[in-house]
Amino acid sequence: MNIWVVFRKEMLEQWRTYKVLIVAAVLFLFGLTSPLLAKFTPEMLAAVPGLPAGLTDFIPTPSVADAISQYVKNMSQFGILLALLMSMGSVAQEKERGTAALILTRPVSRGTFILAKFGALKVTFAGSLLLAALGCWYYTYLLFEPLPWVPFLLLNGLMLVVFMVYVAMTLLCSTLVRSQSGAGGLAFGGLILLAGLGAFPRLAEYLPGRLFAWGAALALGVDKTAWPALWVSLGLIVVCLLAAVLVFRRQEL
Repeated sequence: MNIWVVFRKEMLEQWRTYKVLIVAAVLFLFGLTSPLLAKFTPEMLAAVPGLPAGLTDFIPTPSVADAISQYVKNMSQFGILLALLMSMGSVAQEKERGTAALILTRPVSRGTFILAKFGALKVTFAGSLLLAALGCWYYTYLLFEPLPWVPFLLLNGLMLVVFMVYVAMTLLCSTLVRSQSGAGGLAFGGLILLAGLGAFPRLAEYLPGRLFAWGAALALGVDKTAWPALWVSLGLIVVCLLAAVLVFRRQEL
């Protein structure tokens, strides 16, 4: 069976289970509200009753850099969380229900099965991230100034790479175990491990999280790169997907 047939089946399932709508709604909401939070948070702080006189003078005037910083912060938190939550049942749940064995009785290879799931999740996150980017760009334009399109799209492209690292890692975890909760636990363990390694400055230069800082710098016109983190991130995606395929081929369904 052609991979595109399996891919369409995965996209239809994501639509029926509301995964597409959930990811799109959450990312669009935080993309839209990021410039608003950056613009009005200082004003809300200044309006707090009982604030000492003169303290408002130390609250900086919000700028486009604050809007980008808030956008990256929101996406890095909720995007990664969604990547784990939307992926953890992809394989484990189908093994648990027995639907994986039913699908694989047709001429579908196990590699196609895994890659189709990854491709469908990638399309879902790419489309949702595009909606978030449009919302963020529009309100940044209204409240601050227009952002250059190409660097801003590159920022979102780098964020998509980070999300795909966690999607691929969670797919591997979902392949290793037979329960959705077990896959989620393993995936959150991987998230904590990467966060812990990021506490070491030398290691952090090679980890996916560094791509957020690179993307923000690009959007603001700052000369800063993180090529090692990009190559490591792409390598992690490939390694996790290959491992998932190899493990899945050896499993009894």
